Amino acid sequence: MLTNDSKHNWLLENTYTKLPEVFFSLHKPVPVAKPEIVCFNQILANELGIGFLNEDKQRIVDYFSGNVIPSGATPLAQAYAGHQFGHFTMLGDGRAILLGEQIDPTGKKFDIQLKGSGQTPYSRRGDGRATLYSMLREYIISEAMHHLGIPTTRSLSVISTGEKVFRGEMHNGSVLTRIADSHIRVGTFEYARNFCSVEDLKALTLYTLERHYPDKKDADNPALELLKEVIHKQIDLIVHWMRVGFIHGVMNTDNMSIAGETIDYGPCAFMNAYSPNTVFSSIDTRGRYAFGNQPFIAQWNLTAFANALLPLISENQKKAIDLAQQVIEGFQYTFTKKWNRMMFAKLGILHPEENDKELINTLLESMESHKMDYTQLFLALQQDKELDNSLFRSEAFKEWKQHWKNAQSRNENQTLILALMNTSNPKVIPRNHWVENALETAAQGDMESFNELLGILSKPYHDHPDELQFQQVPEDFDTSYQTFCGT
Repeated sequence: MLTNDSKHNWLLENTYTKLPEVFFSLHKPVPVAKPEIVCFNQILANELGIGFLNEDKQRIVDYFSGNVIPSGATPLAQAYAGHQFGHFTMLGDGRAILLGEQIDPTGKKFDIQLKGSGQTPYSRRGDGRATLYSMLREYIISEAMHHLGIPTTRSLSVISTGEKVFRGEMHNGSVLTRIADSHIRVGTFEYARNFCSVEDLKALTLYTLERHYPDKKDADNPALELLKEVIHKQIDLIVHWMRVGFIHGVMNTDNMSIAGETIDYGPCAFMNAYSPNTVFSSIDTRGRYAFGNQPFIAQWNLTAFANALLPLISENQKKAIDLAQQVIEGFQYTFTKKWNRMMFAKLGILHPEENDKELINTLLESMESHKMDYTQLFLALQQDKELDNSLFRSEAFKEWKQHWKNAQSRNENQTLILALMNTSNPKVIPRNHWVENALETAAQGDMESFNELLGILSKPYHDHPDELQFQQVPEDFDTSYQTFCGT
């Protein structure tokens, strides 16, 4: 039931409880011993309509540690399953509690979820907690992604718990408050298909359509339309990731949002030297989720989604498979078309011709062979700079540049060309060594470097000093760099 607490300005409901009970377990967060604010996103709080919290730090601590439940909230843990590295397993919110949906001043709903809030019925052998280090990592990367213009969950706060968490060694504990359009995943539908009834699957599908794609709920084949919508959302998302060199690191089906947002910032990282085989995740030993594999894995995950929807696409199994397969087979064509468009934008080619695709392919091959920094190469082209890299000294690249300038010259409006490149090429990204340095000090209680980096990353398309834009990555840093899941 909708509750408008005029005293505290919460406008919370939890429509997820309208689904069959197999999809969730009502469960409250486990209180913590000594909560303290580490980060609080005041701008986001204002956007959500809970700006009153900016004036009361104790309420921030109480609500987002899980020690006090906001008015109107119905805390629950969601059930879902998923293919993790290709293997299907039962999962669920093992360390997260969905408080409910805050209705912002425009009437839009946003999930408010506490991550690291204690054990749930889905925790298996986990402790349900999170380290301060990993939650600060999600905070800074998710906010950087938002400012890069990439659909993502957001971070509202990080609260230290005053308790220790064991992950090989003892760490300070914390709770992250995550904001999302919803936490419905491909894995939620896999759970419904494998562990629930067809009626349960239908209820989930209709709920998802109503929440995210209401104009499709009365279509002749709503399930098929849902599949199409999610495919387009995921294509746009992966193209965005590849535009800035982002590597998710753990693209399991339970980490693919039906709303098309980037979700779960565990072993994620950003690519520096261009190589489609780049992997930083400590658990991705075979490169399944390497930078260049992300579109193929997205299609694989969406095939799992299509398989979950088959009973609703048609009662005739063969017809359902044929219809779903036709949609899935269109993934590669649409992705390639949008990826080419994105790459042409990075190069400032306003009116590309068919043979201009060779410009993209040749450039990427040269960047890989010369180990050229992905972000800095496009900035150098945009700013007409020569960088100290063997690529810029090669005759082949000089010849390539002439062909590129010829392609650009089909449009003489330099203002439009630069505007296109400016919005496509960030001047700063969350460099891995920057992030690690900031997290190391922040986890020890010194937030100065963290907050400074957060400020820089909030303006990725603004001008920055050359020493930031073209700073060299410490030698061999990426060679040994690994990121971790955090659980």
